[in-house]
Amino acid sequence: MDERQRARRPGGRGARVGAAVHQAVTDLIGERGYGKFSVGEVAARAGVADSSIYRRWGSLETLLTDVALTRLNARSPMPDTGSLAGDLRAYAANVAREITGPDGLALLHLSVTLSSLGQQGLQARDDLLAERTRQLQSMLDRARERGEQAPDAFGVLDHVLAPMYIRVLLGMGPLTPDYVDGLVDQLL
Repeated sequence: MDERQRARRPGGRGARVGAAVHQAVTDLIGERGYGKFSVGEVAARAGVADSSIYRRWGSLETLLTDVALTRLNARSPMPDTGSLAGDLRAYAANVAREITGPDGLALLHLSVTLSSLGQQGLQARDDLLAERTRQLQSMLDRARERGEQAPDAFGVLDHVLAPMYIRVLLGMGPLTPDYVDGLVDQLL
């Protein structure tokens, strides 16, 4: 087995380092907020060398983007219930659980903060939005293939996701199942 094959082995040291670094970032954002920790502090918390982080991610902003995209993909899978209404309700419920969970607020703050970090931060924000849009588009395309009338991805962002994000960011009460279903109903 050559070096490249060993480096790509799932579940190996690289995966453990990645998971430890991601958790360290999430914990630090939750404890201190963005911009109040360094790569060195992430490395110490994760039990790795600074050079490992720089070698793999290159910068703190790239690492933060990777953390946010990884969490986004892992926590918000695209449901396939057989109907657009069912898919949107299941997806919205997943997002509500994600953003109200233990790391949810930290990741929302990260997403907002990336917009203020110059060009690299804007690119990171755009990458997050593009991934969320890609996820939604796959669900909406599937609904259209079944012959259903489907809104565009920005309609879902504007009418379902944005109100949930705002409520969580501003501490405006819980995201109850009735509230989340009501957002989907209003969109449809």
